Amino acid sequence: MSSKTIIPELVELDVGRTDKSEVIRELAARVVAQGRATDAAALFEDAWAREQKDETGLPGGIAIPHAKSAAVTVPSLAFARLTPGVDFGASDGPADLVFLIAAPADAAETHLAVLSKLARSLMLDEFTAGLRAAKTPEDVVALVDQAIGEGEAEPVVPEAVATPAVQTRPDVEDALLIDGRPARIVAVTSCATGIAHTFMAADALTAAGKTSGVDLVVEPQGSSGYQALPQSVIDAADAVIFANDVDVREEARFAGKPVVRSGVKRGIEQPAALVAEAVAAAKDPAGARVQAGAGSATGTAAAASQNVSWGRNIQRILLTGVSYMIPFVAGGGLLVAISFLPFLGGYGIALAHGDAGVNNAVYTLQHFAIWNLPPEGLGYYLGAIAFEIGSVSLGFLVPALAGYIAFAIADRPGIAPGFVAGAIAVFMNAGFLGGLVGGLLAGFAAWLIGRPTVPRWLRGLMPVVIIPLGASIIASGLMLLILGAPIAWLMTQLNGFLNGLSGGGAIVLGIILGLMMCFDLGGPVNKVAYAFAVAGLAQQTDASFQVMAAVMIAGMVPPLGMALASTVLYRRGFTEVERENGAAAWLLGASFISEGAIPFAAADPLRVIPANLVGGAVAGGLAMAFAVESRAPHGGVFVFFAIDPLWGFALALAAGTVTTALIVTALKRFTAAGRKADATSAEAAESPIPETVAA
Repeated sequence: MSSKTIIPELVELDVGRTDKSEVIRELAARVVAQGRATDAAALFEDAWAREQKDETGLPGGIAIPHAKSAAVTVPSLAFARLTPGVDFGASDGPADLVFLIAAPADAAETHLAVLSKLARSLMLDEFTAGLRAAKTPEDVVALVDQAIGEGEAEPVVPEAVATPAVQTRPDVEDALLIDGRPARIVAVTSCATGIAHTFMAADALTAAGKTSGVDLVVEPQGSSGYQALPQSVIDAADAVIFANDVDVREEARFAGKPVVRSGVKRGIEQPAALVAEAVAAAKDPAGARVQAGAGSATGTAAAASQNVSWGRNIQRILLTGVSYMIPFVAGGGLLVAISFLPFLGGYGIALAHGDAGVNNAVYTLQHFAIWNLPPEGLGYYLGAIAFEIGSVSLGFLVPALAGYIAFAIADRPGIAPGFVAGAIAVFMNAGFLGGLVGGLLAGFAAWLIGRPTVPRWLRGLMPVVIIPLGASIIASGLMLLILGAPIAWLMTQLNGFLNGLSGGGAIVLGIILGLMMCFDLGGPVNKVAYAFAVAGLAQQTDASFQVMAAVMIAGMVPPLGMALASTVLYRRGFTEVERENGAAAWLLGASFISEGAIPFAAADPLRVIPANLVGGAVAGGLAMAFAVESRAPHGGVFVFFAIDPLWGFALALAAGTVTTALIVTALKRFTAAGRKADATSAEAAESPIPETVAA
């Protein structure tokens, strides 16, 4: 097998595709067919996940879907020239030139550097014109080899000097002058994978600086590492541009500088506008500045306020808090569930574990012989230890939620005041809602305190003393003096309502939670329902355990339903890749990983999502009707010991799974689009060439 990055077998010319997901699937399959990756579905999913975060279409009819994937064994480029083009989200229309950049998860720096050279070459008109004029796959390979330095005619060009040829203007517009001289701008670019957009934005900004006459230096922070700008260059700069989709590394180097923030794609598509905005920011005494002690471009309200609505920004902030909170809940909840095992403490340990775990150590035990029964056996002692550790871990639920909500707003200076505000919420019995409010208060207080420009001698104290102190006083003071009591009352009413639910009311709640869990499969709506359930576990009531069970069972339904439909009930209605995904979805669903159904929903949302919703509603409603309880926050069938009754769990899960599978099968089989997909799948199955690599 060739070790070259691109070979003719990875090229397809003048082919028709229906949408970008089909394009990416076909190119991923070509990479696998040449032995350069092990799993087409996994490579597609990794590239598709990147596409969902930010579409990869670029002006000029170009698209560069890309991913670092554990499925990739050889760094590869796969290319498709499309007739007609397919929409990849570019502002000027469809893309007809599509490169799939596939890099191993642990790709060496030299490989990543080669792949990034392709991205830089795509900024050159003569390169894209050559791709459109190429008559054979070999012509395309020759062009790409020369661009990335693998051809015989040209050696590899070091990245530090690989810049597009741009004619420098002899004059500079007055608007771009500062104190009579051209403005001095520094910029940082980075994208999620650090392979393509990072370097394309760097080159576009460099070109815009040369064209306008501005003194502009760029630091691309790619996956292959980065070379930090000299501090003297940063200190001399009038302003800084952050064109980033991920954290800016060592952002504190730029503290106090006027700043313009945007996504990395804007650095590619509108570099001249960013340069003009940076010069304007340098001239504006009241303009935004890089905060002292800042460490994340995506974690500040200043960054989020540009190009993102406040509604989306608040959603991002809350989901950040939930994401960081879940490990505390998962670890603690599972330890508590383990302590309930019959050969350890049993369920009664929650009320009667006494001081067995606190006042003993394994070397001081006297009556805790291994053969003794609870409450004197060694197993009971170990159960008490697990219960204590789990309970303490669950106690971090609200403080962690609040702390990382504040972190999402103000970065590291917000963590301490957020944790304090969350602890105050626990102290006042304000619970989950109190943590949300306290985290928002602490985060915005920290952000506001950190905004003013301060003398250099004071900057070092801002993130470690002044911001945490001030924000803690403001947020926790407001919680204690004004907000805590009303929120605590509201939580008491909510808990009372949940604990009082029975019969039809509980079933309706189960249906609603089931719909939420199956709507967006790990997205915001799903996470709200899950966060609601895990927050209730700290109450240790029957109602809270039932809510947790309904949420977990419903979340298992989409992947299991798709697995049943694609591998058993209606195989011919699914593509080969989908059937492979279905085989994996059995384990994902059994483990309560709802995201296992995402490939199906992405490929056919109008049929898959309604089927998931109905199945989830059935499962959630039945779970509540059977009063199924789960004392574990995660794990699916693998935490059976923490579920009661098991028959109710199994029946609700089976009913939801079968419902989803039957509905998606019916929709695929008896709708016009479904029949068309069925015919396509059947035709591909008869072809000696795998459907995903057939040109």
